[in-house]
Amino acid sequence: MLVPLAIGLSYSFREFNLLRPGAAEWVGLRNYRDLWSDPQFWRALRNTLIWTGASVVLQFALGLGLALLLNTQFHGKRIVQALVFLPWAVPTFLTALTFSWLLNPVIGPVPHWLFALGLIEEPYNILGNPDTALWGPILANVWYGVPFFAITLLAALSAIPGELYEAAEIDGASAWQTFTKITLPFLAPMIAITVMLRAIWIANFADLIYVMTGGGPANSTQILSSYIFTTAFRRLDFGHASAVAVVLLLLLMVYAALLLVVRSRLVRH
Repeated sequence: MLVPLAIGLSYSFREFNLLRPGAAEWVGLRNYRDLWSDPQFWRALRNTLIWTGASVVLQFALGLGLALLLNTQFHGKRIVQALVFLPWAVPTFLTALTFSWLLNPVIGPVPHWLFALGLIEEPYNILGNPDTALWGPILANVWYGVPFFAITLLAALSAIPGELYEAAEIDGASAWQTFTKITLPFLAPMIAITVMLRAIWIANFADLIYVMTGGGPANSTQILSSYIFTTAFRRLDFGHASAVAVVLLLLLMVYAALLLVVRSRLVRH
């Protein structure tokens, strides 16, 4: 882990082109200064925040709801569990391909459903519109990632002592009071660590975007991780790509440090 990290850091201070590996020269902070005037970098950074934030919030909300549902007893629970965990087993490529078909205006149903509901004026290619293209991969990512939160939060729910719920019921607590006073405080440390891990994974997760849109149209779905890939392996500019990677690394380290501080306080309380 440390060796590739050190090599990547060294590339970020060099002008390193894969076609001329022997001609790499030390340029200091020039690659980082170039980022400041690179509009594609700033657009990719904004898209990364939208992509990561929307995906994590929706995955967590749906995952928590499913975990609460699966923590109860009902007929057909095993079938529901299998269906909930199924997306996690599907290869990323198949998930991206399936959602590309679903959003296709010719063979996919989603644009026609949105048109029937009056949400769009006509069935059009959602992935081909710069204003809506990013929400296609976000939708696929939410479907793919919900099982992670459902599994981890269900495990945490199973560890909450049942006596607490019995005492709350005897005291006449409502369902909302039970959730906010018992369930949520016990889940808080697990929520902090799962949100931290999932956000880091999603920020580095360019597979869905690469398969569904390739970063287009007009870089409207380009995130930092996909921008790193295209800069390094299409433009063959490893120096600029490594500088972007270092910036992403620093942002995620700051984010992780803040979440760990929050988690430590939640555990103490």
